[in-house]
Amino acid sequence: MILQSLVRYYEILAEDENSDIPRLGYSRTGVSYALNISKEGELLGVIPLKIPSGNGKKLVPQRIIVPEQEKKSVGIKSNFLCENSSYTLGIDNNGKPDRTKKCFEAFRELHNKILNNVECTEAKALLNFVNKWDVNNASSHIALKDYLEDLYTGANIVFRLDGVGDIHKNKTILKAWEEYKNNSEGSKKMWCLDCGEYANVARLHPNIKGVRGAQSVGAAIVSFNDRAYESYGREKEQGLNAPVSEYAAFAYTTVLNSMLSDNQHKQYLGDTTVVFWAESPQRYYQDFASMFIDPDELKDGDNSKFERDKGAVDEVKAIFEKISNGAVIGDYSSGFNKNVKFYILGLAPNAARLSIRFFTVNSFGDFIEKVSRHYEDLRMEKQFQDEQDLFSLWRLLNETVSPKSNDKSASPILAGAVLRAILTGSHYPAALFNSIMLRIRAEHSINHHKAAIIKAYLLRNSNKFKEVLTVSLNEQSNNRAYVLGRLFAVLEKAQQDASESKLNSTIKDRYFTSACATPASVFPILLRLSQHHISKSSKDGYGKANDKKMSKILDILDIEKNPFPAHLLLEEQGVFVLGYYHQKNALYKKNDEKEN
Repeated sequence: MILQSLVRYYEILAEDENSDIPRLGYSRTGVSYALNISKEGELLGVIPLKIPSGNGKKLVPQRIIVPEQEKKSVGIKSNFLCENSSYTLGIDNNGKPDRTKKCFEAFRELHNKILNNVECTEAKALLNFVNKWDVNNASSHIALKDYLEDLYTGANIVFRLDGVGDIHKNKTILKAWEEYKNNSEGSKKMWCLDCGEYANVARLHPNIKGVRGAQSVGAAIVSFNDRAYESYGREKEQGLNAPVSEYAAFAYTTVLNSMLSDNQHKQYLGDTTVVFWAESPQRYYQDFASMFIDPDELKDGDNSKFERDKGAVDEVKAIFEKISNGAVIGDYSSGFNKNVKFYILGLAPNAARLSIRFFTVNSFGDFIEKVSRHYEDLRMEKQFQDEQDLFSLWRLLNETVSPKSNDKSASPILAGAVLRAILTGSHYPAALFNSIMLRIRAEHSINHHKAAIIKAYLLRNSNKFKEVLTVSLNEQSNNRAYVLGRLFAVLEKAQQDASESKLNSTIKDRYFTSACATPASVFPILLRLSQHHISKSSKDGYGKANDKKMSKILDILDIEKNPFPAHLLLEEQGVFVLGYYHQKNALYKKNDEKEN
């Protein structure tokens, strides 16, 4: 299913005249330098090809379409027209000079084989270079002096004929490459698992590059290199254990590498790299999804580091505004087809291979509805005006990680489970709620994000607390856990007013966890303390106001008939937290309104 979807997307892009997706036999790879050579094959200079990165902070290799890159392991195998310094120049700093010379010899042999009978100036110039180049004195060549350090890092190199142009773009040379590729030793024919046709099967699939945490040379999705993984009769035949045609292997890896090289349209969740696409060549869908998954991107406005389709920006802003105001989203604009298929794929590193964390398929309209529902579930009154109404998934997951932890990444399993719940509209994982409650106990702090996550979890996973799962304070609710949370917020306010906020530790620091879990053991103590706090702040008028609020809440609790509960279940503790958060926000909001 995954490979078929990727092959289909490759074919959609290949048919689009505005797409620059490579065709069969070619690949797009990062190239750092071009060697400028004369017709006689003399090295005249080195031309830097690096370009500024997306944020403009550093230079990165320019991605160029070149003849398909070979998949390498420990053996020596040269690519055509584009290689690193070990092959193109016979120099590196690996400390294995004999092996490096063999790399150059493999490069020279391949180019002689393909270009020997090609009648064009560029081909003859390149053959002159590889046949005349002095490997023994290469590192001391004057033209390389300023670039050796970077060349030694494995930077890819192409060739340019002085005064003529790039050799890797010459049509006559590329035709010779295609003939060589077609006439090279044939692969074994089998039934392809992707297309169902009887075709040449790829023994090795091209590497996938751009997954964060994976090897820099790339990793494989389909690969067998141990007897334990092989089918009967398929010893040492690797890809033949899961037969995929050469065309399908090329197509899915090419389009996946293209998406992974596009920083504008991929997201990171913990150790998972997420890519998404629609069955359409339009960039609109990816722009829309990228902003929809990460609302933080919109806060930069016109200063965003990415260029976005204006229609997609306007549509996402309109939907977010409706969600923030609690309005019905309703119909969308005509900027997209809501019935087009939309895919989301999560990839994570795993040694020399890649793990599929998740893969979802649905209509684009359903994707919008499911993610919109997630944001609606999260909607919560903010603590501060400068906070965003909606926040991204990575920010949500960040709330599950201790700020003191050396590893700031959320659990990859949790990240995948949460995203799956969002995209399918199913229950949030219990681990999300448990992690948030654990952080609250440890930090004694409830911010906008944590409160929103608790509300969303209980709203979607439980039918017992609907009346208190609101955006702001519900003073009419008599849910005991919620009202106890409200009471704790008022008791804390009374203490702060009495001490003029000059305390080293508050009742929240000392008692919040116990009050949340075992109210009967804590609230009698807090109520006795509150009388001292109220009397101390009465002269400022705060004491009387706090006493009045406490009395109203105690009337709802009616503790003479219904004593404080000995224990609260975990979900009830979440409701307690919401009551505390809502009441505290209401208290300080009123103070701010008075000051204004």
